[in-house]
Amino acid sequence: MLRIVYVFALALFSLVRMADAAEAKQPNIVFVLCDDLRWDTLGCAGHPYLKTPNIDRLAAEGVRFANAFCTTSLCSPSRASILTGLYAHNHGVRDNFTELPAELPTFPKLLHVAGYETAYLGKWHMGEDNDEKRPGFDYFVTHKGQGKYFDTEFNVDGERRVVPGYYTTVVTDLALQWMKRPRTKPFLMFVGQKAPHSFYTPEPKYEHTFDDVRIEYPKSAFQLDDKPTWIKDRLYTWHGIYGPLFEWRKKFPDDSPAAVKDFAAMQRAYWGTVQSVDDSVGRLVAQLKESGKLDETIFVFMGDNGLLAGEHGMVDKRTMHEASIRIPLIVRYPGLTPTDKPQVCERQVLTLDVANSMLELAGAAALPKSDGRSWVRLVRDGTDPAWRNAWFYEYNYEKQFPYTPNVRGLRTERWKYMHYPHGDGRPDRHKAELYDLAADPEENKNLIDDPARKSTLAELQAELARLIAASGLTDDKMPLDEGVKQVLPDAKIR
Repeated sequence: MLRIVYVFALALFSLVRMADAAEAKQPNIVFVLCDDLRWDTLGCAGHPYLKTPNIDRLAAEGVRFANAFCTTSLCSPSRASILTGLYAHNHGVRDNFTELPAELPTFPKLLHVAGYETAYLGKWHMGEDNDEKRPGFDYFVTHKGQGKYFDTEFNVDGERRVVPGYYTTVVTDLALQWMKRPRTKPFLMFVGQKAPHSFYTPEPKYEHTFDDVRIEYPKSAFQLDDKPTWIKDRLYTWHGIYGPLFEWRKKFPDDSPAAVKDFAAMQRAYWGTVQSVDDSVGRLVAQLKESGKLDETIFVFMGDNGLLAGEHGMVDKRTMHEASIRIPLIVRYPGLTPTDKPQVCERQVLTLDVANSMLELAGAAALPKSDGRSWVRLVRDGTDPAWRNAWFYEYNYEKQFPYTPNVRGLRTERWKYMHYPHGDGRPDRHKAELYDLAADPEENKNLIDDPARKSTLAELQAELARLIAASGLTDDKMPLDEGVKQVLPDAKIR
């Protein structure tokens, strides 16, 4: 009997030791999320002018996802998808003014349950006027609305005060202070950078970095003949190249040298804000290295959505065109990529996949419901037979911007089909779009009316309908309110 008790006690002790060992091996997580950062605006992604050595080093020592996408190209819905692994219609944050439902499971909440100390610092932007602490975080620093590039009023874990200085530097300072605290638990630290969101304001030291770079409108800015007419109507609105251009463009004729000059100034300023983000990443990595925790830490760098920079006559995001939906995603963690060689994953990964990937790497329970899946096996094995070959995109009409319709679309590794279920009876305004991305990666030729693509189109439409139904999306129409009727016919600068 005593022997049985001893064996049982020894087994129990072994289990406890194994649990302790597993807990000791739980990696820290530093997660840097940028706002409106294009996938190609990094040195490691081939940008011809930007130098981002610190971010590039993460890619060289980890994995860069060359085909990462958001499933809604809008800040709040995309951020909610990153946290919850759900499509916008499932988590409920369909616009930039809605709170993330407090009861929804998120990966920070599940990490907290798994023993992690958790912190969020920076731009949260789900709930425009709420800067209070959100569930799942031990420490929380944010602000109302977009914040400002200089002298933002932060709510620093319950204490509201203006913190002088440049936003990117201030948030990094606060993050470093929190990282240096003594602790006995693994930690998750989320850093939400404002940059490079408009209105683009570089740090003074980077204000003139790109002054000598020649910049012109992209070629596709003026190739709109086969596009739906809502895109042409958008040209003179807030999100069009003939609109305000985020206050850089003044009242110049559309083709004047001054107009091009202001477009170039906007681009240079955008790039300038990214330089400070790279500095921030370097400081965070240096602290991890100094503390001996770098290789015990999952370091994630990503953007919430892409950004149109003149493509198809547009600025901003929201649409399903490539510049709007592609995002940077880089992960450095020796436990994920044990070799010294940099890895590039070419398969399509989504914002929906981030949550369960973090949970798997941390050894925590998976989300009870998710529209995405973990890419850990895909990276470690170089393949995953069950990985997706197609996915669907949604953007949901906002009454503040009535010139942009609902978007439902399908992207495969070769094809993209975009559908605008508007329902106003004007087919030209919401004409669908079809692109062969292998032959036309810049989406210059809309093949929707090409009879040779009829069977391909039918297959894509059927797959889109299947994926939409599988995700639980049922409300495919948007309200046609009086704002649409007033704005669209004579849309000018608004």
